[in-house]
Amino acid sequence: MLASGRLFAPSDYGFELPPELIAQEPAAARDAARLLHFAPDGFGDHRFAELAELLPADAIVIANDTRVIPARVRGHKPSGGAVELLFLEPEPATERVTERVTERVIAAPPGSSAWRCLARARRPLRPGQIVLVDGGPALAILSERAADGTIAIAAPGDGLGFLDAHGHIPLPHYIARPERDDDRERYQTMFARHPGAVAAPTAGLHMTPAIADQLAARGATLATVTLHVGWGTFAPIRHADLRDHQMHRERYVIPEATAALVASGRPVVALGTTALRALEAAATGPRTLAPGPGATALFIYPGSHHRFQIVDHLITNFHLPESTLLMLVCAFAGTERVLAGYRHATAARYRFYSYGDATLMHRA
Repeated sequence: MLASGRLFAPSDYGFELPPELIAQEPAAARDAARLLHFAPDGFGDHRFAELAELLPADAIVIANDTRVIPARVRGHKPSGGAVELLFLEPEPATERVTERVTERVIAAPPGSSAWRCLARARRPLRPGQIVLVDGGPALAILSERAADGTIAIAAPGDGLGFLDAHGHIPLPHYIARPERDDDRERYQTMFARHPGAVAAPTAGLHMTPAIADQLAARGATLATVTLHVGWGTFAPIRHADLRDHQMHRERYVIPEATAALVASGRPVVALGTTALRALEAAATGPRTLAPGPGATALFIYPGSHHRFQIVDHLITNFHLPESTLLMLVCAFAGTERVLAGYRHATAARYRFYSYGDATLMHRA
């Protein structure tokens, strides 16, 4: 039974996990990961390479084609104090979010762009200060800290070239080892096209061209959406009642071709919670998507009264206890069933989190 029976306490989504099951390295081959199937008659232990056999033959498998940017930047103040920045997204030129309107903001200098960042420093950073990047340019602080914990920083050009040259891949905090050169490639999916994410859509890390060929041979179709995974996906819930939690906004794009495929009525498989979130955020009715760009702060959890209108099946990795992602999969497949599956996975020594194994779930 759940701890409170209400489903609105973060502790309702807790579970015990031995630390040695937190994957520190990816599988030797992408499709060598294990796959726990939440089948109607129990839990099935498989390899990800068997995926095509477990999905409907005419499925539409929709992946997130965002690309992780090297968003972590290390530098220091002129006084010598260490600073670490996590670049989240470009600051919208015309949009001002309500929770940020009290900030004091300095305009970005010509030839630079403003970015929203999380900052870690011994003392708060202030507008007008600079951060010196090792081997790189000085970055100007443009704003005070907003209510959401972010600040605005000026980066050279559009910021992406600067990050490619001076940034580091933002591996999750539970990967307790230094970043390696091969993480830049291994922490990207085969679909990665559009730079903008600060974390990988990790279910896609297991996909390979060989599995794509197997899916096509069975009549399935691969399609994509773009959702730039942001801080909102991982921000902890700091309220005793999760109904008080406010998700951060994430940007997405729904291609017209994907919307047309969904409208065909074929079974829809979301390759990852981020693909699911984009699809459900863009839904205007059953099997109907609004194509084009958008942004969402959608928070799906048991009791949120969200009605799934697009996604029938979900492929996703194992998620952290008390996280918004675990709450989403509980809303999709049923809380008791999901937590029972996690207990099975723990006993069967599955590997957890970003570089870990995967699950296949069906809508409750």
